[in-house]
Amino acid sequence: MNLIEDIVEHAPSIRAIRRDIHAHPELAFEENRTADLVAQQLESWGITVHRGFGKTGLVGVIRNGSSARTVGLRADMDALPMQEANRFDHASKHAGVMHACGHDGHTAMLLGAAQHLARHRNFDGTVYLIFQPAEERGGGAREMMRDGLFERFPMEAVFGMHNMPGIPVGCFASSPGPVLASNSEFHVTIRGKGGHAAMPHLAIDPIPAAGQMIEAFQTIISRNKKPLETAVISVTMLRAGEAVNVIADTCELRGTVRAYTRETLDLIERRMGEIARHVAEMFGAECDFVFTRHYPSTINHEAETAFMRETLASVVGAGRVLAQTPIMAAEDFSFMLEAVPGSYCFIGNGDGDHREAGHGAGPCLVHNTSYDFNDELLPIGASAFVKLAEAWLARPARG
Repeated sequence: MNLIEDIVEHAPSIRAIRRDIHAHPELAFEENRTADLVAQQLESWGITVHRGFGKTGLVGVIRNGSSARTVGLRADMDALPMQEANRFDHASKHAGVMHACGHDGHTAMLLGAAQHLARHRNFDGTVYLIFQPAEERGGGAREMMRDGLFERFPMEAVFGMHNMPGIPVGCFASSPGPVLASNSEFHVTIRGKGGHAAMPHLAIDPIPAAGQMIEAFQTIISRNKKPLETAVISVTMLRAGEAVNVIADTCELRGTVRAYTRETLDLIERRMGEIARHVAEMFGAECDFVFTRHYPSTINHEAETAFMRETLASVVGAGRVLAQTPIMAAEDFSFMLEAVPGSYCFIGNGDGDHREAGHGAGPCLVHNTSYDFNDELLPIGASAFVKLAEAWLARPARG
């Protein structure tokens, strides 16, 4: 691998920062300590810091030379509301909060890149370092944009990356087009008529209606959408009743919908609403149907992805830049890619053998209580961020 020597040399200090962030996780829009730590580090390296974007988000600005060229690099900072099962020294000190998705590592990788870019400034133009809150829930990218992110800091392109367990360390995965799905959720309230469970003929039971809805929703996937289009409808919550001898007045269904195209998502929302209303009516009940769209699909721009693949190959070798298999998880970097050209890749986190003594019994998967970011990635990801910035600002401008 062609890692930057200066970054490799400073990897232990960046690892210490990563583990400190891991030990002190913070939830969406509450990343105050993390943001303070990031700002302090950036300012100690002579980087101008702008705060107040998306509440706890911040942007570091490194300028050099006279060029008006610009590029953005993004990392997320928030943790998840989970109890960590790991017991090693840097495990979470906050009950019920855990860095189970590696955002501590993403933040540290971008800090490692920032330190090198500030020291050496081997570019002509401006690099914007975006430290974003609330990726897991809350749409921190959208909130930073609402606070004027791209108006204050115009960017020709923006790049991000996320660790991916199962991909070997030293490998990246990058492809154009949809790589992560949109994220929507639904909430159905079926309103029947409660009564004694021994006298069901005097009641309108909402639970059988819920059962029919759950089955009918899946026919949208199997019989309404195009077979080659990918989508998921998952009913993940069902709530009704408080006593075994009482027919409930209401039943609630909640869940998530994932899709790659807006056309498919429009179809699913329309058909779910029709099915919910008609099934409820069939049982003599009424229903309320609410469908909320959170994150759009993450769609990599073709030209920027070709550039990213070429740049990543200069760091790890062409054979280690893999095709990016799309997955149905969602990512709010999608909002940035709707506004600015760019690309989002996966960086291999390995299979979990890196975890120290005291890790939990579960696998090293994201959103798992036994997860931990692999510190071997820090100089790899930081080198990649630096190369992306330097190579972008060195290439001819569009047009």
